[in-house]
Amino acid sequence: MNKLIGLLLVLFLSGTCSAQLVKKLSIDELDQYIKSAQKPMVLNFWASFCRPCVDELPYFMEAQQQYPEVELVMVSLDLPAYYPDKVESFLRAKNFIGATQFWLNETNADSFCPRIDPSWDGAIPVTLWVNPAKGYRKFVHRSMTGAQVKLAYQELTR
Repeated sequence: MNKLIGLLLVLFLSGTCSAQLVKKLSIDELDQYIKSAQKPMVLNFWASFCRPCVDELPYFMEAQQQYPEVELVMVSLDLPAYYPDKVESFLRAKNFIGATQFWLNETNADSFCPRIDPSWDGAIPVTLWVNPAKGYRKFVHRSMTGAQVKLAYQELTR
């Protein structure tokens, strides 16, 4: 009987202690994360229902392997009802694992978009490239091809 209770306790704890893949954060927390960066960072803003977003994500995942000195941050703008289950299921199904994963807990694009870049009108995908050591900051307001991602990583790390 004690073994059965112990087994059930282990199963329960392993189910409740599993690490969450995607962390929820506010625009204030994301802004602070960007400002405290110590190394080059690529922040890609995407959503699972956005076809151009989904099409470009493999390019970023591939570049992450080639540029380990750069932190890839994938910021999901999926609907609140999608977080965390649908967002995490999507990332696992597509094998988009290994990057820093956030879900932005904001619904007012008029408020959070200008904090990332004044030119951002809310359309996705967009990518913010930051290298604090060089004072480098570039905002790309469109989807990117594999070649464009590779060139942008080269420019970021030069």
